[in-house]
Amino acid sequence: MNSHDNKPVGSGQKFVNKDGIVAIKDGIKLKTSGVAKVGRKPPWLRVRLPGGNKYKAVQKTVDEHHLATVCEESQCPNIGECWSHGTATIMLMGAVCTRACRFCAVDTGNPQGVLNPNEAENAAESVRLMGLRYVVLTSVDRDDLEDGGAAHYAACVKVIKRVNPHTAVEALTPDFNGDRDAIRNVACSGLEVFAQNIETIKRLTHEVRDPRAGYQQTLSVLAAAKEFNAGLLTKSSLMLGLGETDLEIEATMRDLRAHEVDILTLGQYLRPTKNHLPIARWVSPEAFEGYRQIGLGLGFAEVAAGPLVRSSYRADRILDGNNLGLGTIPVKQL
Repeated sequence: MNSHDNKPVGSGQKFVNKDGIVAIKDGIKLKTSGVAKVGRKPPWLRVRLPGGNKYKAVQKTVDEHHLATVCEESQCPNIGECWSHGTATIMLMGAVCTRACRFCAVDTGNPQGVLNPNEAENAAESVRLMGLRYVVLTSVDRDDLEDGGAAHYAACVKVIKRVNPHTAVEALTPDFNGDRDAIRNVACSGLEVFAQNIETIKRLTHEVRDPRAGYQQTLSVLAAAKEFNAGLLTKSSLMLGLGETDLEIEATMRDLRAHEVDILTLGQYLRPTKNHLPIARWVSPEAFEGYRQIGLGLGFAEVAAGPLVRSSYRADRILDGNNLGLGTIPVKQL
């Protein structure tokens, strides 16, 4: 097992991180056989280099104050657009997840109850320094904590809102094992948007997500958040390219709408490492637009769909009520 101060840790290897937590690098153990090759990416997945004055100003602040954002650490393809619009995503509750979803490259392990007692104040100051008008808070799953970290999460929201009263807050939360008290705590903490990603269709849930996650559990969490705070917007996200069919995609959309979910994002699954699930297909921009039109037809207030769309894509425009500022284009045959 590698220590954090030794040579770089390979993906899938067990190591001890800087906080002394034993974890699996990139979340999934190393595969020694049966690894499918990653095919060449299609041209529509090329990413433009970020730029612009607002982006550069946020980047300077992040660098000067050594701030941590998911945007940079995950190499998000939309960092330029988000930072240029005063939006960023901050990770809460550490960098080690207690779950091991087969699409995700976050390190997995047992943090043994450790939380940063200064995280709420640090996050609030980060938002202030970056001058954000909209912040997305996300986190690892923390099954090692009795409430899944809900009280800590809610405290972070409250301090951010106190220090930055004009900043809108979206919480992309864990499922808290479906604990209704935990969901209530976060849903009533002062945020504007409550998000929990369903990730994939029902049939593929067990293959794609950690066994402790569940298709119906995510739907129930989203419904409970709105039950506890009727003024909340609720949101979920679906990855495509894992082997789902068009009918299954539409069925998932219908299930989300049946649980009063307002906003949906759909993006291409991109395999983080050779140890993760292989890509079953590349979904074209035209197909994504077709799915977007289906979602709008089913009653979602906002739908963002595209190969590089991620759950926080154009998050700052959710409150504008204009379908994220996205126009419509003629729908081609899927």
